[in-house]
Amino acid sequence: MKKILAILICLTMILPYLSGCSRQKGPNPENPVTLTMWHVYGSQTTSPLNTVIDEFNQTAGRENGVTINVVSVTSSSAIDQALAAAAGGEPGAEELPDLFTAYPRVVEMIGEENLLTWNDYFTEEELSAFHSEFLSEGYFDDELLMIPIAKSTEALFVNQTLFDRFCDKTGVSAADLSTFDGLFEVARNYYDWSGGKHFLQLNDYYNYAYVGMKSQGSEFINNSQLNLHDEAFERIWTPLAKAAIHGGICLDDGYAAAKWKTIDIIANTGSTADVLYQPEEVFYPDNTSESITTLALPYPVFTEDVSAVVHRGGGLFAVKSDNEAKNQAAYLFAKWLTERDNNLEFVTQAGYLPVTDSAMDSLFDDISLVENKNYHSVYEAVDKMNQTYTFYPLPLYNGASDTQNDFENNVKAVLRTAHVQYTKRISDGEDPELLLNELAESSLAELRNLSEK
Repeated sequence: MKKILAILICLTMILPYLSGCSRQKGPNPENPVTLTMWHVYGSQTTSPLNTVIDEFNQTAGRENGVTINVVSVTSSSAIDQALAAAAGGEPGAEELPDLFTAYPRVVEMIGEENLLTWNDYFTEEELSAFHSEFLSEGYFDDELLMIPIAKSTEALFVNQTLFDRFCDKTGVSAADLSTFDGLFEVARNYYDWSGGKHFLQLNDYYNYAYVGMKSQGSEFINNSQLNLHDEAFERIWTPLAKAAIHGGICLDDGYAAAKWKTIDIIANTGSTADVLYQPEEVFYPDNTSESITTLALPYPVFTEDVSAVVHRGGGLFAVKSDNEAKNQAAYLFAKWLTERDNNLEFVTQAGYLPVTDSAMDSLFDDISLVENKNYHSVYEAVDKMNQTYTFYPLPLYNGASDTQNDFENNVKAVLRTAHVQYTKRISDGEDPELLLNELAESSLAELRNLSEK
């Protein structure tokens, strides 16, 4: 009996200490943690993610002793460069943040061993709530290194105000924009009708080629290399090249939204999240302006039998810390941000899709949940695509980021050169259609040569 009493007394003495140790491992108001963060949501405008982060800091964060400090809001390419510099210890580089949003391609830059494994913190039940296709992108073998917080797909955005005027004069309609063949024909017609203005910008030629090849039953990437000699690539290249060489497609660098403002274009394909940047007003060379309405349409299809589009958007990464409180703080924030109501509040401010099945169901059961009515056509377009389209993630392979950037630059370079030749040679009297055929073929050969260097 004395032994039992002695044991109980000892336990009474050490339990508070053990409990205190346990509390010290995780964040709490007496042991607060601040996490730095880089993200991409709102680099050109007010950030919807910053808004919900402020809410977290004032509610769940304050209760648990966690503060998220956003120190950079920029583009994904800029984050890639900054992460590579920080991970490589380049002179003048900033330190790695505790949290950042990026695509899976950054893992090879930073190293799997330096990143937090989310499935060490999220339970199986918590992970089962995520949309499986979105969650699967974040796994590297059995380690979940990227947790989805917002996803998007692609759509076709149209300045409906100016497009309707074009339709009234030419007989073109929105139905002509449902296929890429129709879209490119409209682009050529608009260039002629407008006296030389571009109709369209494709924000991602890489995505166009990837989905186009899938739609033709082929693969754009084989063994981590571009598959540009496949006949399927030529089939999707030719109509694109002809429209661009004719002048209907803008081949400049930069964001489409900036070109909308000055009506250098009146349509673009791009992420559904582009709606965050679409202007509500355009400006003319004579310094007059006009309010416009934007229409979002489903991503055009390549064939009538196959409807496909990418789903895109990175996810949230955390740098693994020796301070376990930081790791748990990262989990607390990620869990809060991906809960249904919090996630819906964030994504519907920016044209993104939520990441859990329950949030997805809530959104498409009642699109009026989206407060900004200008965004409704985006979600209506996505709802239509959900019913018939196949959604593909972009392929992940070593060097994917460089391959994608090089492809984008090469496509625009060869088509710009071809457009200059076309303009000069038709002014010299050559047959336009014969010349288009010739330049579409020669630009393909040049693209292949550039991609093999």
